[in-house]
Parts: sequence; structure tokens; C-alpha cells
Amino acid sequence: MKKLALVLLLIFAQTIVLASPVVFNDDGKFGLKDDVGNIIVEAQYKKLIKLGEGGWIFQKGSKFGLMANNGKILVEPKYNYAERILGKYAKLKKGDKIGLFDEMGFEILPVEYSSIDLLFGGMFLTCKNYKYGVVDLNGQPILDNMFDDIYMPDPNKMVIVYNGQQFEIENTKGEELTLPSDINTLSDNSNFAIKELISKPGVATGYYSVTATNYFLKLFSSISPAYEDTIDELMFSQGADAAGVIMKFSWLPKFPFVYAKKYFQNLTAPNNGPLSNVKTNLKKELME
Repeated sequence: MKKLALVLLLIFAQTIVLASPVVFNDDGKFGLKDDVGNIIVEAQYKKLIKLGEGGWIFQKGSKFGLMANNGKILVEPKYNYAERILGKYAKLKKGDKIGLFDEMGFEILPVEYSSIDLLFGGMFLTCKNYKYGVVDLNGQPILDNMFDDIYMPDPNKMVIVYNGQQFEIENTKGEELTLPSDINTLSDNSNFAIKELISKPGVATGYYSVTATNYFLKLFSSISPAYEDTIDELMFSQGADAAGVIMKFSWLPKFPFVYAKKYFQNLTAPNNGPLSNVKTNLKKELME
């Protein structure tokens, strides 16, 4: 009995050691060692970023992948961009498509989305083919990718745009909004209030009321995403160290041209860009 207990103790101790590797640097490259200094992973990577308790984002050359604590490759390094979310999820990008993985390399969302962003209430906002949807932290769909826009102005509110109409879902208790997995139960739940936000003005124009100030703000708002997209394409999309690229200034001559392209793409986004209201209203006029 004592011998069995000793064996179990040794296995447990080994697991603890392997579960907590530390990063070491050798001539500018990074690897992993255990707590007593034994090398688990040779120093051969440009970056090693802790992912949850069991994994790592690594960069080899200009590509990113995922590995386990023992050095086993979980996701091959074929992605040109990586980002850690909530400390335990990794967004990996290949070309212009993004997917979501957990710390063990499990594919939560396939690499087929143009964006994946964190929402309040433990949800992810996804965009595919210019349509928005919502999934939970396990990748299970809550709202399919069929909406023109989805955003949360407050932790307890979500605005959904569909065919030019805006609807707001609010947690009436004032708590952080988390949508149920079965969205059809919303209307029967007293904790949620659903209301329409857009109404037609009194004048017989048939147009929705959009003030000049709001329109200007929507035009101006496309500057920020255009800038972020430009930086992503010129620097981070190549998997390079940002500081090194900036110091070389090789990206500078391309910046105005890429920025103009990204700004135009954001400006003319078919569903939620600054011109979306104009296009929606024109469609309505043509159909009347």
C-alpha cells in the first residue's frame, strides 16, 4: 500500500513540474525549462506566450502555432497572426480569415471568420461574409451570422441591426447581459426587455431620421478601424516583432496607400459602414 502511494506521489510531482514550465532565453530565442532547470523545449522560437495552464502560443520564423507544456505541437505554425484572449484563448489568422482555439489546441471556431471579438457576458461576436453573429465561450452558436450589425453599448444592453431595423435587448435587472443558448426563450423571460430603436420621422419622406452630427460621427468612426487594419497588414500580419519593423521604417512608404484602401473598405462596408443607412433607405424607397 505504501509502495503504491509512493508511486502515485511521484507521478503527481512529475505532473506538477511539467505543468509549470518557465521560459528561458538563449541568444534571442526562447524555450521552456522545468522548475529544476531541465530543458523541456529547446530555445528555437521568436516568441512564447503562455496560454491558460496547459499551452503556449509560439512563433517560429514568421508563423504562429500552439504547443503544450511538454513541447508537443498542438497547432502547426501556419498562421500569420496570433492574439491571446482572456488568457486562455488564441485567435489565429491565416490570410484574411480568423479562427479561435483553446489552450489545448481545440478548434472552437474554424478559420473562416473576418473578425472574432469578445463581448460582455461571456460571448464572442463573429463576422462572416459581412454578417454578424454571437457564440458562447465554447463556440456554440447563439445568434447565427445573419445580422447587419451587433454591438453592446453597455454591459447589460445589446443592439442588433437587421434589414435596417435596430432592436435593443436589455437585462432589466441591470446585470451583465448573457444571452440564453435558446434565443427563442427571450420574449418569455421577464429578465429581458426587447424594444425597437428606430422609428420613421413624422414627415412623409419615408426616410429614417439620421442627424447630420450622427452621420459625421459615423464617417469619422471609420478612421480608427482603418488605422488598426493598416497596422495589422503592414506589421503584425507578417508575424514580425512590431518594434523591429517600426525601427526599419520599411513599412512607411506603403502606409498611405494601404490606409486609403482600408478606409474605403470600412466606409463602404455593405451592412454596418458609415454609408449603410443611406443604402438601406434608398432600398426602401425603391421598394415602395
